[in-house]
Amino acid sequence: MGIARKAGTLFLAAIGGGGYLWLNRSGELNRTLKVIKRDVAAIRDRDPAATSMLETLTCYSGLHAILLHRMAHFLYEQKLPVVPRMISQLNRFLTEIEIHPAASIGEGFFIDHGSGVVIGETTEVGDNVTLYQGVTLGGTGKETGKRHPTLHDNVTVGAGAKVLGSVTVGENAKIGAGSIVIHDVPPNSTVVGNPGRPVRERGRKVGASDLDWTHLPDPVADAMQSLVRRVVELENEFKTAFPEKAAEIERAQEEGERELDRVFDYYHGLGI
Repeated sequence: MGIARKAGTLFLAAIGGGGYLWLNRSGELNRTLKVIKRDVAAIRDRDPAATSMLETLTCYSGLHAILLHRMAHFLYEQKLPVVPRMISQLNRFLTEIEIHPAASIGEGFFIDHGSGVVIGETTEVGDNVTLYQGVTLGGTGKETGKRHPTLHDNVTVGAGAKVLGSVTVGENAKIGAGSIVIHDVPPNSTVVGNPGRPVRERGRKVGASDLDWTHLPDPVADAMQSLVRRVVELENEFKTAFPEKAAEIERAQEEGERELDRVFDYYHGLGI
């Protein structure tokens, strides 16, 4: 009977005030309001489309999802059975964002657009983290125990990116849209590709305040262009050393340039 009474009290508290608010003693209410305030402020800071407080509170599924998660997480920590998962499933139905109640999420968390985001059970997220639509913080299906990612403060994860397994993403890291991360990510770096590879941006902090997704580094393209430049230099040196072959080399260079242009056009999405 005691367990049933406790479960009923906790559940009513969650419905009435959002889990945290039930523990209004010991300063818990103030801490809860501070966390919610930071979640709201994160939207106003990072999304120029958020034009008013009313719009932020009523129209952002990412905010609704994190508030419901904080309720479910509180009940999960109180070891209340089933109900936290029910709230999680309600959250998924209402917002199309699935967050396991056990996932630990810091302050200033922002899910932009939100649809399709999945956050696994043992995920740990620091403060001021931003996720875009379609992000998965998931497991690999092979691990037990800590099997989901850890994201440190000020991490940004682009649309459709997948961070899989018990990997650690360092502070201020940025994960490019569509990347698949299966290895640890160093702090202050950008990850691109599949599998994701970190590219350090020297002398420049990478964080939530810098969201220029159209100018992410591309190490493969950079390497190709470097090789092409070196080949051209060698061909020019060869023309100087063997003048009798200059015309033949120039024809080959022109043909090579045309083929390279087609390759780079295709690589940048212009087609062939």
